[in-house]
Amino acid sequence: MRLSHIPLRVTTGAFILNSGLSKRGLPEEAAAGIHGMAAGSIPQFGSVPPKTFVAGLSTGEMALGAALLLPFVSPVVAGAALTAFGAGLVNLYLKTPGLTEQGSVRPTQDGIGIAKDVWLVGVGTTLLMDGLVDGARGAARNARKSARKSAKKARKNAAALASS
Repeated sequence: MRLSHIPLRVTTGAFILNSGLSKRGLPEEAAAGIHGMAAGSIPQFGSVPPKTFVAGLSTGEMALGAALLLPFVSPVVAGAALTAFGAGLVNLYLKTPGLTEQGSVRPTQDGIGIAKDVWLVGVGTTLLMDGLVDGARGAARNARKSARKSAKKARKNAAALASS
């Protein structure tokens, strides 16, 4: 893990983990409110009972928060998961009536809280891209190392043949 990823992962992971923990055991009314907002913008959620939906959301947030906090989870995996989660929240923001100004992506007063979730997409894509670039660099470094070993072995073999 890169040192520069630590602040991104700790702050984002702690925030999302806390969000998931706070949804555990919500009263039926609160669960129905969260479920209603999600089902209003993503109709497939309508068939899931509110308590089941919120329990799944809570578990998913806790898992994502933990993945971001755990240093052995690769930045590619953590970044891809965070990007997907953030994209889902941005989708919710864009599809929920009353959160954006008419004909615009700009938030209304009611939409500001959810519009801010676009930062999750930014953090996720940063982790994902850095992880992919670092992975490509590592693969290139391993290929160069392997080529050097092969060349050294070939030189040794050629020298042994020449001396015999």
